[in-house]
Amino acid sequence: MDATAHIDDLGSFVSASPSSYHAAAEVARRLGEAGYATLDESADWREVVRPGARLVLVRDGAAIAIALPAEAGPTTPFRILGAHTDSPTFKLKPKPALSSHGWLQAGVEVYGGPIIASWFDRELEFAGRLVDRDGLVHLVRTGPFARIPHLAIHLDREANSSFAPDRQRDTQPILGVSGPDVLTHLARLAGLSSADDVAGFDVVSVDSAAPARFGADGTLFASARLDNLSSVHAGLTALLRASVGPAIAVLAAFDHEELGSESRSGAAGPLLADALERVSAALGGSREDLARAIFNSWHLSADAGHAVHPNRPEKHDPANRPIAGGGPLLKINANQRYTTDAVGAALWARTCDKAGVPFQPFVSNNAVPCGSTIGPITATRLGIPTLDVGTPLLSMHSARELCHIDDPARLSAATEVFFTGLP
Repeated sequence: MDATAHIDDLGSFVSASPSSYHAAAEVARRLGEAGYATLDESADWREVVRPGARLVLVRDGAAIAIALPAEAGPTTPFRILGAHTDSPTFKLKPKPALSSHGWLQAGVEVYGGPIIASWFDRELEFAGRLVDRDGLVHLVRTGPFARIPHLAIHLDREANSSFAPDRQRDTQPILGVSGPDVLTHLARLAGLSSADDVAGFDVVSVDSAAPARFGADGTLFASARLDNLSSVHAGLTALLRASVGPAIAVLAAFDHEELGSESRSGAAGPLLADALERVSAALGGSREDLARAIFNSWHLSADAGHAVHPNRPEKHDPANRPIAGGGPLLKINANQRYTTDAVGAALWARTCDKAGVPFQPFVSNNAVPCGSTIGPITATRLGIPTLDVGTPLLSMHSARELCHIDDPARLSAATEVFFTGLP
């Protein structure tokens, strides 16, 4: 696989996906161009789910894609790549129009766990969905529109030694000194006459700078939302290339992972379980058939992980220090923050060997507990054997993250093998 072509396409995917809603729509758009039919959750799936079908559904900021082999039957197992479409950010509050001392501002709320300092002094874009009074959904994005300004060092002589921004006071971005407030501007972008026509909105901020390759040898890549669009894109591109069979290949791109996944479009909700059950039933399966299919299935929970930081290597495990460009991670945790066990590790080793890519084990320093992923949630909800993998990053949860150009392509190559149902 051409790593440069893959990373450039990842950049295009990120640029098209400033919010989870845009990401889900972009997944569906690309799959639609490849012949995937749209699944309607309110329709009878028995009319469209059949052997050989290619299907995709979008629920809010989540997307589920399903590719059935020609021989699919009631007990055909699933191979699922699970990822998430959201990233730590700031979300517009209700009544977001603010002004102070001649500046127009927008009221925002912290979403997830961003590195707040990294969001200062960047040109930010607002993006997401508006719902008008007729219930119609409009995807909107502003382009460069806002900025959270630092206090000048002349006014804060301790800025380089004790910068600890107040989440309320210090993070409200400026928009200008005149012009429409943020909601009026978004309404106009949606083709609505005024902000009064907006009945509801889910709008977040994102770094507006374009993704870019850089570095001494051109092998570094910086972008917003690599956690976790790098995994969504790896699953999407793998699914589009894969020769599906004998398992049913599924891409499950959930929303709200950064908040704990507890929503109707998150991994802790019923979306994936319902989709698998409806697919099995449409193929003529009983509850017994679905249980047999689940037992023989696998879930690859793909989420970004940590490459060793060159300036702070002591934050990492002394024996397990993945490097950028060393291949995708196999994430392991004794306390089940990641779900990989010995059987899953062996499957990943066989998969990467068949794909011809290296991989790297990742485990946390005992004094620096790791986060978690959708892996334990999905394994608990569905009982599907699960392992955790991902792309190694620096600056995770920054407004702009960094990876080596080889690693996303290698994750995609391994996922392609995984989707085939082999080894």
